[in-house]
Amino acid sequence: MKLCRFGAPGAEKPGLVDADGKIRDLSAHVADIGAEVLSPESLAKLAAIDPGSLPVVDGNPRYGSCVTGTRQFVAIGLNYADHAAESNLPIPEEPVVFQKWVSCIQGPNDPVTIPKDSEKTDWEVELGIVIGSRASYVSESDALDYVAGYCVINDVSERHWQTERGATWDKGKGFPTFGPVGPWMVTADEVGDPQQLSMWLDVNGKRVQDGSTSTMIFGVAEIVSYLSQFMTLEPGDIITTGTPPGVGLGQKPEPWYLKAGDVVELGIENLGRQRQDFVAWQPA
Repeated sequence: MKLCRFGAPGAEKPGLVDADGKIRDLSAHVADIGAEVLSPESLAKLAAIDPGSLPVVDGNPRYGSCVTGTRQFVAIGLNYADHAAESNLPIPEEPVVFQKWVSCIQGPNDPVTIPKDSEKTDWEVELGIVIGSRASYVSESDALDYVAGYCVINDVSERHWQTERGATWDKGKGFPTFGPVGPWMVTADEVGDPQQLSMWLDVNGKRVQDGSTSTMIFGVAEIVSYLSQFMTLEPGDIITTGTPPGVGLGQKPEPWYLKAGDVVELGIENLGRQRQDFVAWQPA
């Protein structure tokens, strides 16, 4: 299944994307796509619904983040060896973990605001994991049983705040609008092997990232198991799993970054695509 949320910000409704790409309204069955519908049992009930019995949503509504009520937005850094190399950092022996603030989560096609005075706003196409069941001290062999599904994420990053303003990366990762998630969550049963997905990102029509989850240093199962050793993952939590090479920081002969007016488009095989217009910060 492809589960989504559609409508104006703050007034999204739950939806299902059918085989023809049409959004079907799930409002008669669930209040929203949140923790309460992400368990295996709840997803099985939704899967039993005939999509043809659901109302078609007319027009081209806005997509919101594909899940709501996310408590933790966890990120893994340097999870592709060639991205670590372009960042001039060693290949990690254990996953590099940081947080994106949940306040940065937004729809996949909403505009992204370049922070005030930023000169190093960067892009990162990443595979997102949506947790479906509470996970604590789970084994790697069982870890995928705790995953509800997968989605596309742009881990937008401000490199000055990330690397030049102290030791923690979090400060450069959670600016408002820095977490486009969606357009939909594809349930784990439909995705199959999450380590065999191609991924790409374009800036102003130029392909800058072209990779595959097959080259991750730490795969999905290892990441979920590792995180569960020191934190409890809850249904609706999102994990973004790192990016392949080609970010602005690693461009040759010198880095280049996003500015107002730039357009970023990105996607992952079978998980959909995003498009963001980058806009200048304006005082409230």
